[in-house]
Amino acid sequence: MATMIVPNSIAFQLSANSLFFLLLIIFCSSCKTTFAFQGTKSKSFHHILHLNSLLQSAACNSSTQGLHHQKSSLQVVHKHGPCSPLHLDRAKTPPTHAETFFQDEGRVRYIQSRLANKSGSKADVKVTDVANLPAKDGRVVGSGNYIVTVGVGTPKKQLSLIFDTGSDITWTQCEPCLGYCYHQRDAKFDPSVSSTYSNVSCNSVQCSSLVSATGHLPLCSLSTCVYRIQYGDSSFSTGFFAKERLTLTPFDVFDNFLFGCGQNNQGLFGGAAGLLGLGRDQLSLPSQTARKYNKIFSYCLPSSSSSIGFLTLGKCRRYGSKSVKFTPLSTSIQDSSFYGLDITGISVGGKRLSISASVFTTAGAIIDSGTVITRLPPDAYAALRSEFRQRMRRYRMGRELSILDTCYDFSKYKSVNIPKISFFFRGGVKLTIPLVGTLYVANVSQVCLAFAANSDASDIAIFGNTQQKTLQVIYDGAGGRVGFGTKGCY
Repeated sequence: MATMIVPNSIAFQLSANSLFFLLLIIFCSSCKTTFAFQGTKSKSFHHILHLNSLLQSAACNSSTQGLHHQKSSLQVVHKHGPCSPLHLDRAKTPPTHAETFFQDEGRVRYIQSRLANKSGSKADVKVTDVANLPAKDGRVVGSGNYIVTVGVGTPKKQLSLIFDTGSDITWTQCEPCLGYCYHQRDAKFDPSVSSTYSNVSCNSVQCSSLVSATGHLPLCSLSTCVYRIQYGDSSFSTGFFAKERLTLTPFDVFDNFLFGCGQNNQGLFGGAAGLLGLGRDQLSLPSQTARKYNKIFSYCLPSSSSSIGFLTLGKCRRYGSKSVKFTPLSTSIQDSSFYGLDITGISVGGKRLSISASVFTTAGAIIDSGTVITRLPPDAYAALRSEFRQRMRRYRMGRELSILDTCYDFSKYKSVNIPKISFFFRGGVKLTIPLVGTLYVANVSQVCLAFAANSDASDIAIFGNTQQKTLQVIYDGAGGRVGFGTKGCY
């Protein structure tokens, strides 16, 4: 193995015979096609779905409600939608529905494998099958991820990053790409032209902290710390661990932000420049900015790829509002990255389902911004599906769609009644899932219940991003709780 030479100077010079070849696996989540729902309430326990609202808009609705114009806010957008800075990249085609669910399964199995380690340590996992910032729905690292644009370096370089509550370390592709760099829409970050870039040394405390944040021991190239991160779909990134200036908004600038300067990166990142880690580890964005934001952030994922959501760092205006209901973070989840939830029940059309409490407590649950479809324990999903089908029996069923087994053909209708689904969480919190979060639409003749069953009762349940759409989800890391508010954005 050739030696990688990394001098202490910011010039970032490397020897001619340097060879960087650390290959690891990263998770990916491809984006699904989403449709703009404009449902209205009929009876208190039903939504009305107007079929003409299933048409996808080709234009960006830049006037999306819910962007509160707070100083510490970023826009969130669908990665391949008309609002995304990446949508003009014709080198990348959106994944099919089958690809979306295949990639989503990869993420889910990775998460469940990691959380199966009851000690909470992130040992290497063997992959089986596979401020207020606007949040955009991304098609990377799985299927339903969202992207935000931040500034890195001095002078500032604007980069579009996937944001992920299930990841900790923030990284971006960097020149000179000693191993391999996948295609991205933005020009790659070049540390040699930044006056605020510096490498982290191998013997530093910061280098040692990579173990809990990535699940891998750091490596050392001469005196420079080398990070390694893998995801659930065989995507990966590895490179230099460094410090740099991070600019979220003109009002939110952080020096000496620890991040990965990726030199060997491969996977389904869909043209994004890297990843923004919003997990709970000490290297995550919420932890590194805790002095200002106290580990509080919130987001609203837009209803469709033609709408805009937001990511807000710090307390949002609705933080203390009675319209936001908080549930304590679950103490049963030992992993230092994920945000655990205690589900206590589910209702359909106002009817509380007969599900034993042990069904939810056996494996526990987390909320995840990168998983597309909510996964439930087998018994819980069976009860949900049975009641939903019973209340939808007047409508003709359609073809199954991959992991979605309850689909309908609405081609002969102008409007349909959809029973409301509500989740109950510890602390007496009731959350009614918006119409856009209840259904996954392939086309008008294949509209599916957007939930799926885990293969085993011991697998962790995951509250996915489809069910979070248009909700304002507030993470209070310091307070140990997660809040839900309705009508956060369109």
